[in-house]
Amino acid sequence: MSGTSAALTPPADAIAPVRHPDAPAPGELIGAHYEHCFGCGEGQAHGLHLAARAGEGVSVTAEFTVREAHQGAPGLAHGGVLATALDETLGSLNWLLRVIAVTGRLETDFVRPVPLGTVLFLEAEVTAVAGRKIYSRATGRIGGPDGPVAVRADALFIEVKVDHFIDNGRPEEIRAAMNDPDQIRRARAFEVNP
Repeated sequence: MSGTSAALTPPADAIAPVRHPDAPAPGELIGAHYEHCFGCGEGQAHGLHLAARAGEGVSVTAEFTVREAHQGAPGLAHGGVLATALDETLGSLNWLLRVIAVTGRLETDFVRPVPLGTVLFLEAEVTAVAGRKIYSRATGRIGGPDGPVAVRADALFIEVKVDHFIDNGRPEEIRAAMNDPDQIRRARAFEVNP
């Protein structure tokens, strides 16, 4: 990225990321962490419905189709929607580390316009870990994994405890998620960036 801030540069003592032994296998669909998540949930009619897959190492791939509800300028994707797609893809990386983490900083470069109807292919990887800080980057390409770069981002995620969500979320949604009889769905609701 051009002009990446110092806050997104890993410190000298950062370590290489290590994929958790229980992480999804390469090629495995990661799935939505929460039904009502705008980025990946199926419960959002106008959401991105982004589908991420585990990659090799500590990387993921994802894609979504830019629909009419995602436009900013006539016929083009809204920049905020593209930033959301990058953020959601980057957040999916936390499943490979098996940590609960939230977005601390996201710097995005918008390289070219993305027309409606475009399938945006995203790739993301964790580049370093320093204590609770997780450094990562992502790229979005138009039309295919080898298509022209449309957007890219560098990010810093911060590992948190589940209390972060319980203490700050709206009580009725927190209760509903905590009372979900499906233990896996209950745990996933709190495991990716808010």
